[in-house]
Amino acid sequence: MDPGSIHAEPFFLQTELGQRFCLFHQPHPGRKCQGTILYVHPFGDEMNKARRMAAVQARAFAAIGWGVLQMDLFGCGDSSGEFRDARWDIWKQDLARARLWLESRLAVPVSLWGLRLGALLALDFAQDAANAVDRIILWQPVISGETFLSQFLRLRMAGELFSTVSEEKSTGTAMLRKQMEEGETLEIAGYELAPGLANAIDGLKAAELAVGKSAVHWFEIIPEPGRSMTSAGAKITEKWKQKGVDLHVHLIPCQPFWATQEISECAELISATTSVFALAA
Repeated sequence: MDPGSIHAEPFFLQTELGQRFCLFHQPHPGRKCQGTILYVHPFGDEMNKARRMAAVQARAFAAIGWGVLQMDLFGCGDSSGEFRDARWDIWKQDLARARLWLESRLAVPVSLWGLRLGALLALDFAQDAANAVDRIILWQPVISGETFLSQFLRLRMAGELFSTVSEEKSTGTAMLRKQMEEGETLEIAGYELAPGLANAIDGLKAAELAVGKSAVHWFEIIPEPGRSMTSAGAKITEKWKQKGVDLHVHLIPCQPFWATQEISECAELISATTSVFALAA
């Protein structure tokens, strides 16, 4: 069946903090259902840039017999709440609610699939024994919350430099962090970032989020064939292997579609990721 002909079922999932917009991709009816996959989207505008890739991959999974649930987390996309009120723990609660929905819909194992900061959220969620999952797919995972947050804060600095505000009024990331420590919510690239969420992201380290019982497939984007993984990523994967993680690293040459100016796709990543689940089936 052509993945492009598979349609998603849109609905709103009720939670204690309002509704979450979801898309459920039903497994191909001509195939035995192999399992379900919960997609954990990236942060901020990366979520919007990656929507097409997420949709294409979800349809590809459904075509080989996997059910896929895409959820807009609290304060994101078409879900209830304002981004300024979003918190890391609320997002983890959203994943727990989505997992329960999948388990009630199809009595099969649940896997996680996270992109960028969503990959860290997936790993953090899976730390709880009650949230054990079958396997975890990581697309270009953020490996340091502190570094990621600093890069996000620099968007504020760039905005100040190119606005009518004088250049001397622009502030460094250290000053922005201090403002948040004092309880100030910052507007950055159209998103109001609250201190509570920023602090949670700041303390995240992939090295400390090794998952022992689930097979983990780490997909790293490289600029061209033959290039190796970044040294930072290689150090993390080595630490995970030393801790006994069932880790599989895949190097995929393509553009960073979550950050390109125009919406882009990476057919190689879709093919490689689908193959992992096809083999598992």
